[in-house]
Formats: sequence, C-alpha cells, structure tokens
Amino acid sequence: MANITAGMVAELRAKTDAPMMECKKALTEAEGDMVKAEELLRVKLGSKASKASARVTAEGVITIATHGKAAAILEVNCETDFVTKNDSFLALSNGAAALIAGHNPSDINKLSELAYSQDGFGPTLEDVRKGLIGKIGENMSFRRFHYFDGGNQITSYLHGTRIGVVVEFAGEESAARDVAMHIAAMKPVSLTSADVPAELIERERSVATAKAAESGKPADIASKMIEGSVQKYLKEVSLFNQPFVKNDKQTVEQMLSAAKTSVKSFTIYVVGEGIERKVDDFAAEVAAQVAAAKQTA
Repeated sequence: MANITAGMVAELRAKTDAPMMECKKALTEAEGDMVKAEELLRVKLGSKASKASARVTAEGVITIATHGKAAAILEVNCETDFVTKNDSFLALSNGAAALIAGHNPSDINKLSELAYSQDGFGPTLEDVRKGLIGKIGENMSFRRFHYFDGGNQITSYLHGTRIGVVVEFAGEESAARDVAMHIAAMKPVSLTSADVPAELIERERSVATAKAAESGKPADIASKMIEGSVQKYLKEVSLFNQPFVKNDKQTVEQMLSAAKTSVKSFTIYVVGEGIERKVDDFAAEVAAQVAAAKQTA
C-alpha cells in the first residue's frame, strides 16, 4: 500500500478544492497516483473537483517580445517568487524573448548560444544565465517558447507576469485583443470542438462513463449521459463556443463575426503549467527533526 503523506493530500486539495478526507480516500484508492486520484474525485464530486486543477506551484515569468511583424512568447522558470521580482532576472527574461523574436532559434539550446551580455556577463545568453545563477544564488532556466513569423496580424496580452497570450488574427485588433484577454481568463484548449486533443476527450469520456455507471441508469440512458457530458466539455474548452467574458449573451465566435474579425490561432502560456513540483511534508519533517533531537540529547 502506498504511503499517503499529508503533503500529497494538500497537493491534491490545492488542485481540486475537494475536502481533505475525500482527497486522502482518493489517493489511497489510487495508490498514490495523483492523476488517477484527481479523476476519482471528479467522478465522485463532479466537475468542481477540476476547477482548481490549473493551479501550479512552479515559479517564473512569461514574457512577450516583438521584432517588426514577428513575435515571441517565452517562459522562464526560477525557484522562488522572490526572484520573479528581481530586476536582473526580469531583464534576462525580456532579453531572451527579444532574441527569439529577432533570430527565430530552433530550440532552447540554439537560443542559449545567441550573443547576449548583461550585468557584466556574456558573451552568450547561456553565459549570462550561469552568471546570474551565481550572483542571485538561485537556479533559473528557459523552459519553452513559441515564435510567430508575422504571416498574420498579431496581438498579445500579459496578465501580470504569470499568464501570457498571443493571438494571430485578421481584422480589428481591438476585438482580437479582447479575445486574448478572454483566453487568459477562460483558458480554452483549442479554437473549435473539432480541434480538442483526442487524449483530453478520452479522459473526459472515461470520467463520464464512470459517473454514468455509478448512477445505475439503464444502458441507453447512460450512453446518452456520457455523450452529453462529452459534448458539454467540448463546448466549454473550445474558444469559439465559449461565452464571451465581456458579454456572456454571445459566444466568442459571434463576437468576432460582429467585429468582422477572424482568429487564426492562439498560444497561451501559464507559469509552471504541467510542471510537477515536490510538496514537502512539513509535519513529517518537523517530527523527524524532533526525533533526531531526542536521540542526540
């Protein structure tokens, strides 16, 4: 049987908003598998168990830069929130994004090799990164980026430094920027229902199937319940089907149509999204320290 720590329970609660005991039960049933435990909670408690699943604990910033018609969005990670406010770290992040927009490197390694100097460090971006690690005393890394070649009109939106959105569009920039703000708030996974990744659909279908089985309904009714849940999910996570945040009487697609604007694509980065980070079991750590102190007393 897996050892379910208080830290694991706290992490699952932070992701799902479910009661502590329900989190512990789900982790026990899932033998410590966090993803499986989250799905079990969704089956038992409904969709509210996934509302906080986008919460992340990894620190860092999202930055966006333009170069002529080209643009870039970049995520840079660090260990603590304190460093995200450090002027040198922010300068490094902005400088790296500008390099991407100006040079279109093929990957992080190529980005790191580009010429760059800051705070007396250089001559490459990687040299500056290593120099700042020594100066600030905390690790930092370039995690991911996306380059936009300027083939379409581009607008962007930064929500603080933790969420960044770039939208490629044709038409009115004010409408496209409103969509960028909407995306930051609602976090769709695709433009249309047809574009939702198959693995996400299958995960939703699996949850809906388990919930239908627990309902005890006849097979034909259960089948309709499952399909209804999947269709509802597809509308909730596809941009064009979502109610527009500034006017929920119309969908994003309807708003864009009225503004004679079309969105070609979007990219959203959320700091730490998808990063698994250790959650310390503080109570166990304190207990261990107390035990050790008694032994040496």
